[in-house]
Amino acid sequence: MRLSAVVLLISTSLVLAGSVGIKTMVFPTETSTSYVELVPLKPLDLRAFTLCMRVATELKGQREVILFAYRTRDQDELNVWRELDGRLSFYLSGEGVLFEVPQLEALETHLCVTWDSSSGTAALFMNGRKSLTKIYKKGHAIRSGGKVIIGQDPDSYLGGFDPKQSFIGEISDVNMWDSVLSASTIQDMYTGKRVPRGNVFDWENTELKINGKVEVITREL
Repeated sequence: MRLSAVVLLISTSLVLAGSVGIKTMVFPTETSTSYVELVPLKPLDLRAFTLCMRVATELKGQREVILFAYRTRDQDELNVWRELDGRLSFYLSGEGVLFEVPQLEALETHLCVTWDSSSGTAALFMNGRKSLTKIYKKGHAIRSGGKVIIGQDPDSYLGGFDPKQSFIGEISDVNMWDSVLSASTIQDMYTGKRVPRGNVFDWENTELKINGKVEVITREL
């Protein structure tokens, strides 16, 4: 039986003994039923974005891993993946753009993806370090009206989940902006400095709708 709950955790940054508390989603097992829906602050009608998160997983190259999924009733609009060969990628309604980068691992990685429709520029940041720039989907627009989920890849609207693509591990600090942040701002974010809050997703104030066996814990950043 699917367990559903709505968790609203706001202002969880607690300074204790010089540390900062942050809510973290833990996905303990492979499943086709466990995921978290993130409720955005504004519709995802986007011609540019920066999407960041902190992620840790022990899943290696034995299968694909979904990291972020945004789908409307008609199609996938924005998916972020760890590919079978370990490359990281994102897809905007069709073919994706892939990056040769170090493997995700049990040690936490700060990951950011940026894209701008006007120039087509796409890049990826890992622990504050920028990848090369690629040109991808120039002139494209991401459409609003869908759902954002973490933990599963929906092949239909909030359904069609494949357990072999589900996420196992932990994800936190999911923030999104409707613009491309500067490299220096992303580096500041990686090191834990305060940066302007996301205006699409602001992790400190994001409403989480939990489905299945997902634990939300508070840990030190």
